[in-house]
Parts: sequence; structure tokens; C-alpha cells
Amino acid sequence: MRPILLQGHERPLTQIKYTKDGDILFSTAKDQIICAWFSANGERLGTYHGHQGALWTVDIDPTTTLLASGAADNTVRLWDVRTGKCVKVLELNTAVKRVEFSEDGTQLLAVTEKRMGFLGTIVVFDIKIDVDAEQSSEPAMTITCDESKATVAGWSYLSKYIIAGHEDGSVSQYDGKSGELLDNYPAHEDGMPVTDLQWSPDRTYFITSSKDKTAKVISARNLEVLKTYVTDTPLNTATITPKKDFVILGGGQAAIDVTTTSSRQGKFEARFYHRIFEDEIGRVKGHFGPLNTIAVDPQGRGYASGGEDGYVRVHHFDKGYFDFMYEVEKEQARG
Repeated sequence: MRPILLQGHERPLTQIKYTKDGDILFSTAKDQIICAWFSANGERLGTYHGHQGALWTVDIDPTTTLLASGAADNTVRLWDVRTGKCVKVLELNTAVKRVEFSEDGTQLLAVTEKRMGFLGTIVVFDIKIDVDAEQSSEPAMTITCDESKATVAGWSYLSKYIIAGHEDGSVSQYDGKSGELLDNYPAHEDGMPVTDLQWSPDRTYFITSSKDKTAKVISARNLEVLKTYVTDTPLNTATITPKKDFVILGGGQAAIDVTTTSSRQGKFEARFYHRIFEDEIGRVKGHFGPLNTIAVDPQGRGYASGGEDGYVRVHHFDKGYFDFMYEVEKEQARG
């Protein structure tokens, strides 16, 4: 898999998202710019300018009409994907660390920081998927995270639940309509933040990554941990591949945390694990710093990673990836 190297950011990457069709990907970084790229060849389609602080997060509605972004300037911005025009600015009290559209695109959640006397929140807005529509500035619902601030959050199937990962390593399940806390589970080591949360294609389960060096596949229905993937480095991101039973994990120790005695310093690879058997099956090198974000093409054709080094690397899976029959090989090894 020879990668396509995308050079459009001057600061570390924070999030990558593909459109539903997988033909375009969007990237955000701490340099205040959103970039849009053709995933097939890496050509830059355009940029979105307007935020006044580091960009943390981006998402696209299912029809690729509206783009949502969140930043350190305490705003969520809605953009016309086609023209790049900002069509709405939603003001919040603190920095916005994660945005995500619901499955049908009619709602948008935003995770805000705990700062300046404000508790961390998950704020939900009703959305009209129309660039000319007047969008409401008033939240439809606000969930206050009293125990531990949310670091990531997203919508389950049919918007039944809002699932959040927290700074203390726990995962919470909230009612998607009322915001009531239904369940909380200490999925990761206490005090080790959940760094990413990404969904399976049907949104019935999700994967989390954590600074405790593990990633976990968890049921959205009852927060049961279904699978655990153990690594030797703090993780910043994790994603589930469609069509093949794999997960891809990324992270790496920041330079400030690498001791002079540690072997194989950094460990800046994308790590492939078998989703069912929990075994590591391969690594892809390339970044010169920790991997901050990995996104997989929803059509299963490849993935993209964004690093602390400011680069996006787009990989298209080759024939060997699709032909790989790990289940058969494992059965033969047992025999």
C-alpha cells in the first residue's frame, strides 16, 4: 500500500472524516483550516476558513450537504460543503472538542471543554439539511457531565442513545431524546482518558481508544465490552473497517514522554488487529510523530491517518488486503 501524502496543514492533525460515499475526506488541524481532498488521488478540493482557534473536530451530514466543525474559539460552524461558505455560527461557552451528526443528519452534538468555571457538556442542536434554511441557535438539549468531562461522543443506531467517553476512562450511555444518564461503565483504566470513539457501520457497537494502551469494542445497547486490543503505546485513535474483520489503531508516545531508555521509541505506526480474534496482524509505518486520527473509507477501499507531524497519509487497500484469510490461516495453525 503506497500512501498518498497530503500536505495542507502546518500544525498537528486533529481529525479526519470521509463522506458517506468515501470519495472526499476532510481534515482538521490546529492551524484553523479545514481541508477537503479527493480520496482517490489526494487532490485538494478546497479549504474552509473562518475559525479563530485550533480546530479539533469535523463531521459531514449523510447527504454531503453540510459540514460541521468545532474549535478552540468556542464555536461550532456549519458550512456549505459545495461552496465553502459558512452558513451558521453556534456560540458555546468553551472549546468544542467533538462534533457528530446523527445517523439521519437531523441533529448535531457538540462536546465542550470543562474550563473557565464551566462544566463539560454535550450540547445537541436540531439541524435542517439545507444550506439556505435558517438554523436554530438554541440547543435542543444539553447534557452536563458532572462526574468527569466527556472527551468524545456520538450517536448510536436510530439516535436511540448518545454514547460518550470520559476523561476518567469511563463510557456513558444517555437517552438520545431526554439526555438522561442510563448507564456508566469504567471501560478503561481509571484516570486514562478515552481519546476516540468510532462506530461500526450499523452503529450497534463502537470502538474506543485510550491512553491506557488499549482499544475496546463495546455494545451500544448495554455497554458490554465485546473485544479488547492490547498495545504497547498510548492510543489516540481507533476505527473499525467495513467488509473485513479488522480494526486499525494509532497513537505513539509524544516526544516529551519518551525516555532515553525506552526501546523502539515513538512507535508511530497504524496497527491492524483482527476484530474477532484480537490478534495484531500488521503495522503500517510512515508518520514522524504520534498518530492523532485514523478514519476508514465507509466503502472499505482504504483508510487515512493524520499525525502530529502535520501530514495526512491516504492508503488504498491492495489485493493482498482483500485476499487475506486470517481465519483460515489460524485454523490451519491450530491443526
